[in-house]
Formats: sequence, C-alpha cells, structure tokens
Amino acid sequence: MSMRIRTSARTALAVAALAAGTVLTAPAAGAAPQATAPKFLSASQLPPHPTSSWTAGPVTEGFPDEIGFCVSTEGVPSYDYKNRLFRTDVDTNAAQLTVVADTAAHAKALAKHYDDLVRTCAERIEKADPDVRAEGRDYGTLPVEEGARVRGLHTETSGGATDIALMSVGRDGRTVTVVKWGQMGDFDDAPVAAFKKTTTTAVNKLY
Repeated sequence: MSMRIRTSARTALAVAALAAGTVLTAPAAGAAPQATAPKFLSASQLPPHPTSSWTAGPVTEGFPDEIGFCVSTEGVPSYDYKNRLFRTDVDTNAAQLTVVADTAAHAKALAKHYDDLVRTCAERIEKADPDVRAEGRDYGTLPVEEGARVRGLHTETSGGATDIALMSVGRDGRTVTVVKWGQMGDFDDAPVAAFKKTTTTAVNKLY
C-alpha cells in the first residue's frame, strides 16, 4: 500500500485494533520458553515476479510499518515481534511478521484478532479517509498446521492511484505469522495461487 494511504488511515486503524484487542490477556508469568526461534521465508519462496528477483532483508526485532496499515500491536500483549522485509527492483514489496505467544490459546486468540483486523481493514480505511475507496476479498483458509487464511485488499485514491495487497494470518502452536505482499494494481494483478503457496510455506517453516 502506498505511504499516502497508510498515513491517512493510521489513526482509525489503531483505534479499531485497540477495541478488537481487549479480549487478549497479558502473557502469564513463568510461561514455558520457546524451544527454537521461528524460521522465516526466503526470497525464493515469495510469489515470482515476472521481471525482477526478490531480495530479502535481515530478520529484525519489532513490528514493521509495512504490515501495520491493517494490523497493529495496539490492545494486545507486549510480545517479542520479529520481522523480515522483502523487495524487488520495481514496485512490489512483501513483509513477514512472527510472534510467539505464551500459550497456544493466546496464540489462537491473537491469530483471530489479526485476521479480524485484516477482514475489516477496507471499511476502516474508507472511514478514515473519504478520498480512498477500498475493497477486501476473502480467498479462504489453508489446511496447514493450525490453519491460515488469505485475504486481499484493493485501494484507489480520488487521484486514481491504485494499490493491491494480499495478506495472510497463520498459526503453528504458540506461534503466529502474518505475511503481506503488495504492489500497484488491482485484484487482477494479485498472484493469489502463488501467495497461498507462500503462506503455506511460511506456516510450515515456523517449527
């Protein structure tokens, strides 16, 4: 999504995330430590681009802005977030977020919370900025580990700029991952089948 849309919608999205996240509780004291760190996607596992190869950045600490236009940390426990950003030589970009909850039950609630935020993202964008038209689509669930769901988001400004994004939320045990792919364009430009494969790989790689 373009920076102009992300900036204009930030406030409304944060408020909605806070309201949706109140059902989540803080991590329990003395929770069992994670045995191994989640593994991330590699550049070759992103949907192929017809004219440019993918470049993967390092795995870093924190919550990436590239995912935060629909999903945020507002109203949820202070977990240890890690992310990896990807880019091509053109306008296409991608990001992956992982977070390890203290219990599988909390991870399940967190995954539902994030999927709800993605599901309602188009509506919240339009409420935040009347100059932006947004539409979301549900591409269904994937039978991988504890499950994953893929959704699409198209935005168009009054000036004619259009952006298309695919986002997925998946879970394996106590670990939740969010994957986002985006570029200029509309739903016809979205590599849905390839992104579903990327999501399946991302969830399978968690442990």
